[in-house]
Amino acid sequence: MELKDKQQRSPREARVGDRVKPVARPKEKIQQQQSGDTAIILGALHESLTLTSLLCLKKYYLCHFAEEGEVAEESAIPTDLETWIKNNAKDLKIRLKDRRWAAEVVNDFRENLLKFLNNEPLFKSAECLNAGSYFEKVKIHMPDEFDMMLTFPGSPNLRLNPMKLDGGLFYRLDLTRPNRQPIKAFLLENSLTLSSSKVLNEMHRLVRKFLKTYKVPDECYRWEVNRKRVYSPAVTLSLFKTDKNSEELISVDVVPALEVQSWPAAVRNGPDVSNWLGKKALQDIRSLPCYFVPKRQKGRNLGEDAKESWRISFSHIEKKIITSHGNKKTCCESHATKCCRKRCLMLLKSLIEGLKQRFPEELNGLCSYHGKTTFLHTLSTRYDDAKWNPQHLSVCFLYLVRALEDYASRGNLPHFFAPECNLFSPSSFSRKALAFLVNALKEQRREGLPLLKPPALVPPLMPPLMPREDLDETCNETFEERSFVLVHFVDAALINKLGVAFTVLVGYAFYILLSC
Repeated sequence: MELKDKQQRSPREARVGDRVKPVARPKEKIQQQQSGDTAIILGALHESLTLTSLLCLKKYYLCHFAEEGEVAEESAIPTDLETWIKNNAKDLKIRLKDRRWAAEVVNDFRENLLKFLNNEPLFKSAECLNAGSYFEKVKIHMPDEFDMMLTFPGSPNLRLNPMKLDGGLFYRLDLTRPNRQPIKAFLLENSLTLSSSKVLNEMHRLVRKFLKTYKVPDECYRWEVNRKRVYSPAVTLSLFKTDKNSEELISVDVVPALEVQSWPAAVRNGPDVSNWLGKKALQDIRSLPCYFVPKRQKGRNLGEDAKESWRISFSHIEKKIITSHGNKKTCCESHATKCCRKRCLMLLKSLIEGLKQRFPEELNGLCSYHGKTTFLHTLSTRYDDAKWNPQHLSVCFLYLVRALEDYASRGNLPHFFAPECNLFSPSSFSRKALAFLVNALKEQRREGLPLLKPPALVPPLMPPLMPREDLDETCNETFEERSFVLVHFVDAALINKLGVAFTVLVGYAFYILLSC
C-alpha cells in the first residue's frame, strides 16, 4: 500500500516526503572536521569554479540568447519525473467499454439527424464530417465531447467572394451576383452577403424540431439543447439520464459548415508541411475543399461585418495530418515503427486542462487548441521520426511544454494554416495572462509537473452547502496557496542574470584570495 501511494504522487511530493533527516553530531567533532577540511574545500572550489561558471554561462546562453523559435532539448531528466510522465500517459487512454457505448449513442443521433435534414432545402444534401480530438484519437480521460460538422455544399453556380476581415481566419461571404437558390433566404438586405446568424439560427430551429420526435435507443437517457453562446458556431447538445438532477454525460457540437472548393488567397499556400510530410502531401491537402462556419469575430469596436462573419475551418485537414503524422509512410504501421507524437499531444492537453482547473480566472483564454497549434508547429520543424521514439516520451513532451512556453513568452503563436493570425494577440490573450502562463509553465517544470494529473472536478449540480467556519478556512487556504504561487512567479530571467553575476563575483574573489 505504501509503494502504491508513492507512485501516485508527483516527483516533487515524493522528494519532499522521502527526505532523509540529518544525523546529529557533537559540536567538537564538527569543529575539528571543519578546520581539517578547509584547505581541501578551497582547493576543490578552485578547480571546479571555472567549470561551474562555464556551465552556468552555457545554461544562461541557451535560455536567453538562443535564436527566436529555437527550443532547447532536455539533456537529462530525473528518473522520478520520467516515471511520473509515463504513468500519466498510460492513464489518459480511454477505456474500450466507454468508447463503444459513447460511439453507439452518438452514431444513432447522427444518422437520424441526417435523415431528418433530407427534407430541409438548405441541408438537403448535407453530410456529416467527423472532426475533433475523439476522431483524431487524441481525446483524453473520457469520450464525453464530440464535434459534428454538417457540411452543406454550395451549388456549382454559386460563386462567393470571401472578404478578409483579419489575417486570414474571419471572412465576410458575398455572392458575386444575386441567387435564386435556397440559400437566398439566408442573405442580408443587400441580397449578396450570406448571413452567418441566420444560418446558425436555422440550425438551432431544426435541431430543436428534430428532438421533438427523436428518442434515444436507451429510454434511460435524453438529449437537451444548450443555450446559445455568442461566439460559438455550434448547436450544443447534452446527454442526460432521465432522472432529475442528472449530470451531463456526453456533449455534442453540431456545426453547420459551408463547403467551398477554392481556398481564399490568405491561406492558399497551405500549411508548412513540405519537409515533414512531403510536397505531394501538401498538394493533396491543397486540393481538398475548405469550410466556413458561422462564428462571430471577437473584439471591441468592430464593424457590422464582424457580426455576420464566417471563420474558415481546417478541422478535416488537421484530422488527416494527425492521423498520417509520420515523416515516413511506415510510421506507426507496426509495433516496431511506433512513435510517441500523439501521446505527447495528449499529455500537453492534460497539462493545459490541469492549469485551467487550477487557475480558471487567470488562464480563462487558454484552450486545448493553443496546445494543438504548438504541436503542429513542432512537428513541422522536428519532423524526423527517430526523434519521436516511444523511449523518448519524456524528452519529447518536455520539448512541447518548452515550445508552448516560448510562444507565450514572445506573445506570438501563429495559426498553423493562417500564419498572419496570432492566437496570442492582445485581443484574444492579454499580456498579463501571457506572463502568468509563462510563469505557470516554468513553475510546473521546476516542481515536477504536479498538474499533469488534474484533480477531479467538483460536480456542478447542487453542491453541498458548507458551514460558515469551514468556508472561512477554505478561503484562507486558497489565499495562502495563491500567495505561495505568486512568490514563485518572480521573473526567472532576473534570477538567472543575478545567478550568473554572483557566480562570476565569487569566482573572482576566490581567485584573488588563493593568489595571495
